[in-house]
Amino acid sequence: MTTFSEPPKAVVHLTSTVLSNLEDQHDWSHLEISNARSGRPLISGLPPRRLYTHPDDQIAALEHEHKTGERIFQDAETEWVLAVHLAEKWTLADFASVFDSIEHTGPRAKRIVLATVHNDSTIVYYLMHEGMVKPRQN
Repeated sequence: MTTFSEPPKAVVHLTSTVLSNLEDQHDWSHLEISNARSGRPLISGLPPRRLYTHPDDQIAALEHEHKTGERIFQDAETEWVLAVHLAEKWTLADFASVFDSIEHTGPRAKRIVLATVHNDSTIVYYLMHEGMVKPRQN
């Protein structure tokens, strides 16, 4: 079994900063930090509402709403969050390592929420998918 060393203190602080932001500013719940097999800590948690609807699910929901006049309620899903600093240099191999470390059983491609932290503590969140994903319908 491979063991990974503890992440650097700066990475631990960065991850804690993002976790606090998710909890205090964005009302996420069930937040946990795990040391992924990639060696980089990941945050898992439940946002207050669903962050992403796959295009196929979106089409089905729109068809249902058009036929019945009722919207389909979609529960929030547990999301994985990767905290990075804007100055860090990430490669595709680095991201692939993170995706490989996520256990996933769903029918859709894996995704993470990339939390990019700037020096002034601003945090910008991006959805990042593993592989190709069909574009959303507007």
